[in-house]
Amino acid sequence: QVQLVESGGGLVQAGGSLRLSCAASGRTFSKYSMGWFRQTPGKEREFVATATWGDGYTYYADSVKGRFAISRDDAKNTVYLQMNSLKPEDTAVYYCAAAPTSSENYLRRDRSYDSWGQGTQVTVSS
Repeated sequence: QVQLVESGGGLVQAGGSLRLSCAASGRTFSKYSMGWFRQTPGKEREFVATATWGDGYTYYADSVKGRFAISRDDAKNTVYLQMNSLKPEDTAVYYCAAAPTSSENYLRRDRSYDSWGQGTQVTVSS
C-alpha cells in the first residue's frame, strides 16, 4: 500500500478551474494506477478519472470528460487532477486512490483501490 495526501481543494465560481494534487509515499508508486473519486453527502462514491501505471492510459467518467485531466509524475510520486469549466454539480469531497491493477473495468470501481487519501473539499458556487 501507499500513503496518500490530497491538496488543492477550495471554493471556486462556476466556470473556474482548480488543480488537485495527491502526494504519495512509498517506493512502489510507479506500480500503482492512480484514480480520483468524489462523494457528496448521502451518495455513493463516484469514479472521476484514473491513470494507469506503466503505459499511462487515462480514463474518465462521462460527466467530466473534456473538462478534467488526470496526470501523474512518477518522479515526484504525485498525481494531479486539473479541473476546468467547473460546475456546481462538481461540488464534492475528492479522494485520491491507488490500485494495483491496470484494467479499465476494475479501475472504475472503488473496491479495486487499496489505498485512499483523506479527501479534499471542492465547492463550486453558481
